[in-house]
Amino acid sequence: MTSEAELYNLIPQAPAHFKSGFVGIIGRPNVGKSTLMNALVGQKIAITSPIAQTTRNRLRGILTTDEAQVIFVDTPGIHKPHHQLGRVLVQNAQIAIQSVDSLVFVVDASVELGGGDRYIADLLTKTESPIILGLNKVDLQRDRAVEESYLALALAQGWTVVRFSALEEDGLPELQQAIYEKLEPGPYYYPPDLVTDQPERFIMGELIREQILRLTRDEVPHSVAVAIEKVDEQETLTHVMAVVNVERDSQKGILIGKKGAMMKEIGSAARLQIQKMIAGKVHLELFVRVQPKWRQSRTRLAELGYRVEEE
Repeated sequence: MTSEAELYNLIPQAPAHFKSGFVGIIGRPNVGKSTLMNALVGQKIAITSPIAQTTRNRLRGILTTDEAQVIFVDTPGIHKPHHQLGRVLVQNAQIAIQSVDSLVFVVDASVELGGGDRYIADLLTKTESPIILGLNKVDLQRDRAVEESYLALALAQGWTVVRFSALEEDGLPELQQAIYEKLEPGPYYYPPDLVTDQPERFIMGELIREQILRLTRDEVPHSVAVAIEKVDEQETLTHVMAVVNVERDSQKGILIGKKGAMMKEIGSAARLQIQKMIAGKVHLELFVRVQPKWRQSRTRLAELGYRVEEE
């Protein structure tokens, strides 16, 4: 594993007129923020799911071109929290708003402007950072008139507007150009070939959680946290042992499934994703542990890696 000192030595001197900065991607849950960051970076580093509130940590994706280095900060969807985990996630998203150089406010342009979007728009009036209103999911639009409320909001706030489809990757060059125009001249913050600052263990845990979100019933996903207990890298095979934490015995039963069928399906799908990430063969062991009310406990949240981020 590369040390911080070695990484520093890989960072080149930025040429004249080079730009860089941290760009927050914010919005309501399930508007396509993680899909957008993966598309912009050109590699899957954030998990995606039809389930709302998929993103739990501030995840950084790094896009480096000849003219700029953009560090995207993908934040949890801003929503009304119902437990301690939700409060931590929303607080972290609000901190991100104040700690980046510019923001992309992503909305679902296939549906009309709603109260959740207006709440976020109000939060953004408290920041001086440049803001781009990103109208995502334009491929799903049935009536362009739906955009009018968003365009009126952007006009009132003086925001730049870009239409795109993160899933279809249409309109992303225009979004990138708009982002570059908001950046100030600056240095490389990371080596040019790095796409995220998150450790491999974190990404492995997220890839496992993604398959749980995809394959299990509605009552399970939000109660799941994945902890990577062990990674043993050998010459031809990497052994990964992970524990899936849930809150109730019934959820454990759903995850394991009849004769272990669900856990086998989750493990097989996650193993394939992890193999793509590390470009090597993986042996994945999954275990399920019941931790009652872990989302309500500050101690349990901290143990599982969910803390309020520092500004």
